[in-house]
Amino acid sequence: MSVHARTRDYPFEMRDIGVSPLYAQLRRIEPMSRVQMPYGEPAWLATRYADVKLVLTDPRFSRAIAQGLNQPRLRRQLIDDGIMGMDPPDHTRLRRLVSKAFTVRRLEKMRESVRALANQLADAMVEQGPPADMVEDFARLLPTNVICDLLGVPFTDRQIFRKWTEGVTNDETAKADVIFDLGAELDEYVAGLIVQRRKEPTDDLLGALVYARDNGNKLDDNELVTLAGSALLTGGVETVAAALPSFFYTLLTRPHLLEQLRREPELLDSAVEELLRYVPINTAAMFARYSLEDVWFGDTLVRTGDPVLPALHAANRDPEVFEDPETIDFTRAHNPHLTFGHGAHHCIGAQLARLELQESLRALLPRMPGLRLADGPEGVTWKYGVIVRGPTLMRIAW
Repeated sequence: MSVHARTRDYPFEMRDIGVSPLYAQLRRIEPMSRVQMPYGEPAWLATRYADVKLVLTDPRFSRAIAQGLNQPRLRRQLIDDGIMGMDPPDHTRLRRLVSKAFTVRRLEKMRESVRALANQLADAMVEQGPPADMVEDFARLLPTNVICDLLGVPFTDRQIFRKWTEGVTNDETAKADVIFDLGAELDEYVAGLIVQRRKEPTDDLLGALVYARDNGNKLDDNELVTLAGSALLTGGVETVAAALPSFFYTLLTRPHLLEQLRREPELLDSAVEELLRYVPINTAAMFARYSLEDVWFGDTLVRTGDPVLPALHAANRDPEVFEDPETIDFTRAHNPHLTFGHGAHHCIGAQLARLELQESLRALLPRMPGLRLADGPEGVTWKYGVIVRGPTLMRIAW
């Protein structure tokens, strides 16, 4: 059995889209290492691709038993993880209901509306003239409108979601009990929408979930509120709102990549996949899995009841899987990145997020031939929250 010299503080140092070099070091010499997050018990940190994938898929590791334990976390409060805190078969039951909204056919129909919205937002930026804030004028507006349309949220209510979606993902609420107040407000609002759907059925996703609940699909009201609120609304908005400006920052600080996409627009979809692999969207590994029995990782024993944190962005740079992983390669043929997770908890909105990212690039690049950072890289401000990381201010000019 290997001997581990110390428990490291976690998360590691962060800077813009950079990944700490400590991940690569640990992957080589200590792929299963001990870490201590700001709150909760110490945990194992998995950094190799194969180990991360095993933790995400092997039934010997559980999310459900983490609920109520002092699980490793960035936020002081222990909160309900909703669908992310479930194991099969409960997780499978809920996921099956929601997955009906994300069929290939429905997503391709949504592509038309997402493309129209991206073009509309891009046109508005061009008409307003430079500089524009990539975050406020585009990156937040697009996913907010897409998810609210999907759920059937009234247009007049969409601005109020900002307080809730940002609140459950940023580090300011990690330092106070305000998260409970914000969560209660969001739950109350979603519960009100559910009451409306029961009075007047709709064909949006929330209406479909209400119908499923009321027709014997074993979905209780609390699960319905959690699915619509924290899982779909918050996850669907904040992830894309962080990824979009991070992707553009990557392109604008590497002009050769931007020019490559302009010369070869057919690479756009593979470019999105490569940016998903390379650019870290999450602040740290999270949602620890607890071992249900002793499991060996090489010469390291993870004992029954030990929590393991799967480091997705470390796995995405593993040279055992990705050739020259520190280089962004839009022609990469083999790219099985784990940005959206893997196995039972693979992000159910992954295809919708891809679609939004693709259409955003398609809308903005042709309209802004001289696209650049208006204040240089040093003018971009960043957040490293309890879930997502990304720019909070990124002024662009063209």
